[in-house]
Amino acid sequence: MAIDLGTVNTVIYVRDRGIVLNEPSVIAIETQQGTRRVKVVGNEAKLMMGKTPANIQAIRPLRDGVIADIEVAEQMIKHFIDKALNGSRFGRRHEVVVCVPSGSTMVERRALRDAASNAGAARVQLIEEPMAAAIGAELPVTEPRGAMVVDIGGGTTEVAVLSLRGVAYSNSARVGGDRLDEAIASHIRRSHNLMIGEATSERVKCEIGAATVPDGEGRRMIVKGRDLVNGRPAEMTISETEIAEALAEPVGQIKMAVMTALEQTAPELSADIIEEGITLTGGGALLRRLDEALMDATGLPVKVADSPLICVATGAGRALEDSAYEGVLTQS
Repeated sequence: MAIDLGTVNTVIYVRDRGIVLNEPSVIAIETQQGTRRVKVVGNEAKLMMGKTPANIQAIRPLRDGVIADIEVAEQMIKHFIDKALNGSRFGRRHEVVVCVPSGSTMVERRALRDAASNAGAARVQLIEEPMAAAIGAELPVTEPRGAMVVDIGGGTTEVAVLSLRGVAYSNSARVGGDRLDEAIASHIRRSHNLMIGEATSERVKCEIGAATVPDGEGRRMIVKGRDLVNGRPAEMTISETEIAEALAEPVGQIKMAVMTALEQTAPELSADIIEEGITLTGGGALLRRLDEALMDATGLPVKVADSPLICVATGAGRALEDSAYEGVLTQS
């Protein structure tokens, strides 16, 4: 079993079955008479975010790609594993591969391993997210050729140059889908005195978000929230152009991470990247015209991987199953 424990979504790959679960990394905890218990996890918990009564908390236990609340994360992982196995016992003591950000510390990696172990895994191995993403995107990571992957998740953007089953260079920027959502909410609050919630800003990003300004105003949509002047519910229309401008700073940070990686890459690997180009994976890769923005910044061909949302989990699963990828998994 391979688990891509993401800041926004958790994806689980099971041997011989492929991707069996893809749900939000959200858990709702109910407190009754001083006792905390899990109410719902995943899709149902996400619907509760920002709408819970005082005795229920909808929590995202991961921030910036690493565990922020280990106890809650353990419960969430255990629930997802049970669901992935159709409620059957974790009986045969499964071997689990967990994906970790390349820039995570030893303490953060230990927290991920402990959370998976306490959820019932017999043996926990780790794989770096860029390597898993590259395998999932079917890049030639086992060959003596350089391949560059940019994995844009909810909390982090991982940029790596891979060759011969190893990471030749990697860097990690703490910018991803969450930062894009925050930029949208902040822009609407500053420009229009309208406070919107997390779910609304995510919906704006998905519907009219773009990495570059379109010709004209582009598409438009209505957003609803609370007017900060009079405190009443209000709605207004926003355009694709202003959202693209709001996203300019976080998109610029992603570009900077890619440019830094290119500057630090060995010349022979750089020559391979000119031919192979840059591959985008992760949910952030779905931001409209992000490939064009990176193409303009780097002068290199940029493509979005097939099924970018599940690339990391698929790659981790293949690394576990296929002996050709021996050596990419680690114990720490």
